[in-house]
Amino acid sequence: MRDRSSHRSAGRFVCSAAAVSWCVAFVIIDTVGCVSETPGVIDDPPSNDGDDGGSGGVGGLNDPLSMPASPTLSVESFNEASKCAGCHPNHYAQWKTSMHAYATIDPIWRTLVAVRQADFEGQRDQFCTQCHTAIGTRGGEVFPMFSFDDFSPISLEGVTCEACHKVAGIERVYNSGHVLDETGPIRGPIEDPVPNSFHESQFSPLHDTSEFCGACHDVIEQHGLLLERPFEEWAASPAAEGGRNCQSCHMPTYRGKAADLPDVPERDNIHIHRFVGVDLPMTDDFFADDATREEIRGEIVDLLRSAGRIELEATETIEAGGQIDLFVTLRNLIDAHNLPTGSTFNRQLWIAVTATDGEGKVLYQTGDLDDNGDLRDYWSELDQFGDSDLLSFTSGFLDERGNPTVFPWLAAEHVSNSLSPLFVRTNTLFIPTEEATVGPITIEARLRFRTFPPFLLRALGIGELVEKLEIYDIDEATLTVEVAPAA
Repeated sequence: MRDRSSHRSAGRFVCSAAAVSWCVAFVIIDTVGCVSETPGVIDDPPSNDGDDGGSGGVGGLNDPLSMPASPTLSVESFNEASKCAGCHPNHYAQWKTSMHAYATIDPIWRTLVAVRQADFEGQRDQFCTQCHTAIGTRGGEVFPMFSFDDFSPISLEGVTCEACHKVAGIERVYNSGHVLDETGPIRGPIEDPVPNSFHESQFSPLHDTSEFCGACHDVIEQHGLLLERPFEEWAASPAAEGGRNCQSCHMPTYRGKAADLPDVPERDNIHIHRFVGVDLPMTDDFFADDATREEIRGEIVDLLRSAGRIELEATETIEAGGQIDLFVTLRNLIDAHNLPTGSTFNRQLWIAVTATDGEGKVLYQTGDLDDNGDLRDYWSELDQFGDSDLLSFTSGFLDERGNPTVFPWLAAEHVSNSLSPLFVRTNTLFIPTEEATVGPITIEARLRFRTFPPFLLRALGIGELVEKLEIYDIDEATLTVEVAPAA
């Protein structure tokens, strides 16, 4: 891997793995809002004395469950997803379009794995793969300085069919806490599965619980830093109190057959296996056709548009030359987890506000982008700290010296500005006018989201993907303020 020393030179990022603690890093600094719900570090994380690891997948180089020093199962014991397609064509087709199928071929994830690999000289290569390919990691295909080129086909399938349906239990609800039963039956949430000649089937109530999802989607760094916590957010949410699980939104049900076999009845509780969230695969050939890609994109748009709402409030009239006190309210409409959730340190959620006078002159702007497509915050190469009013609602890491870093293994603190389920937050922006300002003043606001910041992809050497980043407008609001002549 090429040298990735980290510094800013001649107005551009120069990245390296040896000293990258701030070059490709970002932390969203909200100078108007407040920081809330800070995910921290476990006070006393489980640890181990040797490479064979201790409990919990935290504190050591290896863990006997999810990051074993020696293989604990045989990759050959598992069937590739294509073997399931004959009887489960719908589930297979849905899975093929999902981020689960994209889990080990995602170029952004692979690049971040390569940086971690270089930083630790391969000694912690299993940490990211323990969830993205549990079969490959436990099967001995992830070792110091491993190469994706050497993966078996089923390891490259990432979160494949049997990585879920051969789960026999959960040891912990984070860091790939599933117990895989390589010789056991195929387990799922159907109470009376129809026998078949290919595999034994068994009812598993576990598969219809949020704990099942949380066992991978909650992540704790090896030194105890809390990284991703959607399950913990859900556990304290109105959705959990009301008995609604993760699958309610991300695996909705339909009437159909679980298997395309003569004796299998139609059921009302067949789960869609697209696992739609906020990510859209960027690899050109991942989707079979553009129509499929647009269908998945449409589902992402629908999910995001149901996630948040913004509201604007200000006085109806101001005197020319006066100041508009604009109250901007963001509502998290999700009752199950924070807005945003998951890998919030890689997400950007912000509010863009523009105020124009009656002649179309821009009086005020925040949340707009520089010519590189970046927010005008610390990480803008063209207008660093040019947007002091930026309202953002994501998270970031700080190292031991208080410097921001994108890499969790270099972080001592994780600071979040996301909103709790159904939480409402109001910020105030101050919009100046001049005595010559002509009314009415139109204020437009958009709640915007994208999965990665462009500067990060450029810094990682995969800037060609920047043009594939889409900004989604979750909600919009408009307000008009009349202007009275100055006294």
